Amino acid sequence: MTSEKRVVVIGGGLAGLRLAQRLAGAAAVTVLGEEPHVPYNRVLLADVLAGRYAPEVAALPAPGPALRRGVRAVRIDRADRAVHCDDGSTERYDTLVLATGSNPVLPPLRGLFEPDGRELPDGVHAFRTMDDCLALSAAVRPGVRAVVIGGGLLGVSAARALAERGAQVVLAQQAERLLERQLDADSSALLHAHLSTLGVEIHTACRVRGLTTSPAAPLPGAGPDSAPPAIEARVRAEPGRRRGGGGPRAVTGVEFADGYRLDADIVVLACGVRPRTGLAKAAGIEVRTGVVVDDRLRTSDPRIHAIGDCAEHAGQVYGLAGPALEQADALASVLTGAPAQYTGTRALTRLTLGGADLAAFGETTPRPGDDVVRLADATRRTYRKVVVRGDRLVGGVLLGELSTVGALARSWEDGEPLTDLFHLLTDDGGH
Repeated sequence: MTSEKRVVVIGGGLAGLRLAQRLAGAAAVTVLGEEPHVPYNRVLLADVLAGRYAPEVAALPAPGPALRRGVRAVRIDRADRAVHCDDGSTERYDTLVLATGSNPVLPPLRGLFEPDGRELPDGVHAFRTMDDCLALSAAVRPGVRAVVIGGGLLGVSAARALAERGAQVVLAQQAERLLERQLDADSSALLHAHLSTLGVEIHTACRVRGLTTSPAAPLPGAGPDSAPPAIEARVRAEPGRRRGGGGPRAVTGVEFADGYRLDADIVVLACGVRPRTGLAKAAGIEVRTGVVVDDRLRTSDPRIHAIGDCAEHAGQVYGLAGPALEQADALASVLTGAPAQYTGTRALTRLTLGGADLAAFGETTPRPGDDVVRLADATRRTYRKVVVRGDRLVGGVLLGELSTVGALARSWEDGEPLTDLFHLLTDDGGH
């Protein structure tokens, strides 16, 4: 690839910006970033919401003039090799990269939308973007009643952050335990206990049926000229779907399938994410769950690649920061002529919860014949569990103390025979 080659990247998140940085000087790169903000690290949004970090701390290094902020790609013309944008501009490409990320899943709750409407009630928030985070932060105050729907990584992070801001938080999880995809029953119970000490009321095996709403009272001085910049940007970015405020209705409560009802001033939808594949579908590119790519991260059109949350490789969509960065690095090597391939990511999940940090990797549920080693310290509220198959580490969960996670993860990633498992599990295992 030469510096005359035109690479257009749709998406200004972690994956898209990482690729642009890796290709700097090797190609003429343009990044189309839909959000008007300075690029930011989505992983840090919960810390911004909790008030530990200012929004600027989450900023990512921007690739200079290569990034066009606040510009949304609306159509891909594969025959003409051009991307048409919402501002009327056109970006022509030799290579196109889809790094479009994912959208929050909005569950089919009664009362979430009015008939023929797509506007969320005032007080109902997704938690995916910086605008979502800023709108939530503006709405939180000590004593506010907040219900978080979803007990996965995002829901647990949001519940912890809201509790730290003084909200009265209820976490509703449809599954039987928190973080059911990452944690076993014992570690999930410890996490449950930790969140309870923060004041979070947790309901598991609990399905939310709908929301109750009432007419929203207009804010004093409300109008286009008085909208806070973050809200104004959010409305501009998503016409017809204003997340978290400004609508004719306000949320008043949450109804559960068993008939129980909770009053709520704020409802956070943390029900998972879905790859953004609309552009690819409309262009006739193969899509299953995500945009299908091969080991060179090519789509069904060899001039178009996909990375990050929107990409599906070998039947898997990761939706995590680590795989997105690895895919960006692999694609940079491919585009610069290196004999590189992406063979998948052995993803390590980490979550910082202030006193109950956790990490999970690999297969945390043993198969018949696997060996399981657990170390638990009730006084320190720490828990470590690893699954061993033959003489190799295949997965593990750590909660409360992560000093050994580096050594354990390296052993798991390398796939080498274990020589001293106890040393890896104890505090000096990472040193």
